[in-house]
Amino acid sequence: MSYRLREATLPVLPQGHRPIKVLHFSDLHLTPSRTVEIADIKSFIDHKPDLVISTGDFLADHAVVPIVLDALDSLLDLPGFFVFGSNDYYAPRFKNPFSYLQKDHGKRILGPDLPTEELRQGLEKRGWHDLNHQRAWAKVLDTHFEFRGTDDAHLNRDNYPLVAGPATDCDVAVGVTHAPYLRIIEAMSNDQLDAIFAGHTHGGQVRLPWPGGSKALTTNCDLPTWRARGVSKVKDQPWLNVSAGMGTSPFARIRVASPPEVSLITLESSL
Repeated sequence: MSYRLREATLPVLPQGHRPIKVLHFSDLHLTPSRTVEIADIKSFIDHKPDLVISTGDFLADHAVVPIVLDALDSLLDLPGFFVFGSNDYYAPRFKNPFSYLQKDHGKRILGPDLPTEELRQGLEKRGWHDLNHQRAWAKVLDTHFEFRGTDDAHLNRDNYPLVAGPATDCDVAVGVTHAPYLRIIEAMSNDQLDAIFAGHTHGGQVRLPWPGGSKALTTNCDLPTWRARGVSKVKDQPWLNVSAGMGTSPFARIRVASPPEVSLITLESSL
């Protein structure tokens, strides 16, 4: 396979519950020509997940929705949950690649509209749950989950109060968002969620050699760079898993020391 499988465990399940494998992918940025990545996505099912979470940016081309749905076909038979990112609404446009390394000024260069509703309907038709400002409940093996999500914070489409409040009727409460802005992490933390899944950062996309590994130069949001990919935790906040994602913008097809990846997170008993 041409991507990295990033594995981790989170101790969030009640005592005695069977482990649950969560496949978390993000930032596919698919175009019809990305045949290697399409084949990789078809191979995700080989990791035998129990449920699937996608944190958005499926699209990078107007004609790619049928290709996305075909690539995900086997995963769509599993319990699945998704939110959208900016590239599910607007096609990418050229911009200076070095702008990724600059401080976020809040201005967005938006391309033509993409077929967001076609993608949403295709995923929902197969049984996946849209978490853009919605909650959903599911039982997986022994465990009752509550999922809640927001729309893309990078475009200021997030409105967490629509799903805010204590979790109900569940063993584990999970938050899902595309871009891990601190305002969302803090809001979900205030509601005492157990874990948060996000994407958007591309792991920094360009990383520098650093003692113990490599260091991201940016997260393209206000998340600290040391949290640009993988599992992290701050004090009493929820566990956070940030996927470095599979793709890139068609206009910035460079990843340095941040290979494409998908996460396989095993939820285990906390005791």
